[in-house]
Amino acid sequence: MSREGWLNAALLLALVVVPGWALWADEPFTITLATRAVIFALAAVGLNIALGMGGLVSLGHAVFFGIGGYAMGILASHAQTYTALMEWPFVIEGTKSMPVIWLVAVAASSCAALVIGLLSLRTSGVYFIMITLAFGQMMYFFAISWPAYGGEDGLSIYVRNGFPGLNTLVPIQFYGICLAWLCIALLFYARLMRSPFGLALNAARQVPARVRAVGLDPRRLQLVALVISGGITGLAGALFADLNRFVSPSMLSWQMSGEIMVFVIIGGVARLFGPVAGAGFYVLLEHLLGGVSEFWQIFLGLFLLAVVLFGKGGLVGMIAGRRRDG
Repeated sequence: MSREGWLNAALLLALVVVPGWALWADEPFTITLATRAVIFALAAVGLNIALGMGGLVSLGHAVFFGIGGYAMGILASHAQTYTALMEWPFVIEGTKSMPVIWLVAVAASSCAALVIGLLSLRTSGVYFIMITLAFGQMMYFFAISWPAYGGEDGLSIYVRNGFPGLNTLVPIQFYGICLAWLCIALLFYARLMRSPFGLALNAARQVPARVRAVGLDPRRLQLVALVISGGITGLAGALFADLNRFVSPSMLSWQMSGEIMVFVIIGGVARLFGPVAGAGFYVLLEHLLGGVSEFWQIFLGLFLLAVVLFGKGGLVGMIAGRRRDG
């Protein structure tokens, strides 16, 4: 097994050992921190499909993250107030069922990614970045001006949603759900990367003219990647809102898009466990330095600068060395 393979195994082991130790030591806050890191890693895996495989630098991924969060918040709020989400032409009730909420979150965020992709992929480079940023700000200000669901104050959910056979209010059980989704997403990313679609998408990122020459449309490949990416990020948003039992417009802000991108860059763009390393490092740094200074992001910025200048493979690249494809 390669050095990167051993590193990936160590990171996966840490995702099991750290919460297990926290459970044994009766440290529920550590489990909550680990849950936060796993959810952020899931969102970053979504972005890594668009950025790492498709070469799409998106500053609007908070749209999908926030849509997933609001899908959870809207459905759960109607369930807890016993009011119908829609009464005509047919009745749609709210729900506290996690599987149903996940399905709605993925579907809604994927549809949003499809619409945004159809418009933004007409451009490339800095224009693509600015259009995705514009969509993000549009959704952010729409959420602020939506008083039915809290507006600027956000929306609180009193009790965490349920999953059959589990007590999701127990931190370690909810962590297990989030970790299972992260493992599924990582496995999906690994299979996608080696699939004919993944190889074609990678070629479209590097030499789009040659992809067109063999009869494939690079934009269509990138659109599919963006839709998949949006769906995974939307799922992460629903889990994040469930973790906090709260959803607010901040989930749609450009700062959130920037944070998700930072997870990928710090961990390693196009690296399988790059999002896991980046999200874990971010949450750890926030926890250790957040109590020391409210300006802890300065240290994050310095580290990010060092990664960009001296370690283009991120944390995974600096430890495991250059990636060997195939």
